[in-house]
Amino acid sequence: MGLHLSTSPHLFRSHPNLSDEVNRNFVQSEIEGGVFLNDLPPATVLEIETQNHCYQVVLLDENNVLISGHPKYCPEPIRVAISGSTWGGSMLKRRFVGRGMHLEFRHPEYQTPIVTSRVQEIREPRVKQVQNQFLGSDRSR
Repeated sequence: MGLHLSTSPHLFRSHPNLSDEVNRNFVQSEIEGGVFLNDLPPATVLEIETQNHCYQVVLLDENNVLISGHPKYCPEPIRVAISGSTWGGSMLKRRFVGRGMHLEFRHPEYQTPIVTSRVQEIREPRVKQVQNQFLGSDRSR
């Protein structure tokens, strides 16, 4: 099963009570692509590459993941709650990881949320494909 970005079943429609900038941000997040964590099964593994770091994320349950990849906050896998993604302000697209946005998560050792640099890429590692290729080549000998 491959990662399917932009899994929202309905495209965002601009809202008259939101500013043009906010409406543009919502539309841009759908253009750039992303993934709603609620649409992924537990044990899904994601690589989230930001401008500064590459995070490994393993979905555990509805609100928790194991995350690693930051030398200060998560050099080793630690259980956190991913809140969602922001555009650098206080507005949050809940349980969504989006390209061009900042990932926000709650760390058990910090009172304020951790906000990453902009997300550049979201992907599933292809470890299983590589393992299957090696197993398949061993069987043919």
